[in-house]
Amino acid sequence: MTRIKICGITRVEDALAAARSGADAIGLVFYEPSPRHVSVAHAAHLAGILPPFVTAVGLFVNAEADFIRKILDCVPLDMLQFHGDESPEYCAQFSKPYIKAIRVKAGVDLLQCASDFRSAKGLLLDAHVNGMPGGTGATFDWALIPKQLPLPVILSGGLVAENVAAAIKQVQPYAVDVSSGVEASKGIKDAAKIAAFINEVNNIDLHLPR
Repeated sequence: MTRIKICGITRVEDALAAARSGADAIGLVFYEPSPRHVSVAHAAHLAGILPPFVTAVGLFVNAEADFIRKILDCVPLDMLQFHGDESPEYCAQFSKPYIKAIRVKAGVDLLQCASDFRSAKGLLLDAHVNGMPGGTGATFDWALIPKQLPLPVILSGGLVAENVAAAIKQVQPYAVDVSSGVEASKGIKDAAKIAAFINEVNNIDLHLPR
């Protein structure tokens, strides 16, 4: 079964729509340049209203360690997601499970990344767009992903309801991550798009040998 994360949640109704439709996790962005950035107080509210078994993931980009500790004091996050140039030692210091985002392009050694970040729960593979750490809406060449990565793969980058089945069929990731692909506008999710995306994931799962 392919897990599903809806990232860049900024509104209560979007968090609840994701949970109702069957999302396994939501992402809360603590990176001020992002149009999906949320304040500490609002993030705490969003994480607090989630039903059981929906994971709250906090996304950070080259943040100061003290800033992350402040967030963890105030927001009931279950997992951390690092989208910058953080080292394995940095990521592992917060006593929280984490995933590391890797911006994929030709020449990036994903096997070496998996070895370096062996303490991570998984690698989130996203498109490489200069100057943008994530949320670009761009896909990348899925053939660049080795078949036998030793960490779970969370596939991201340009996924929408129309291509997620093909992505899962080719990559067979542990999970898929979507943000802009289920939005009405930046930071504002569309409940119908969320439902359609999750429905496509569930449908392809029924037809894939596992």
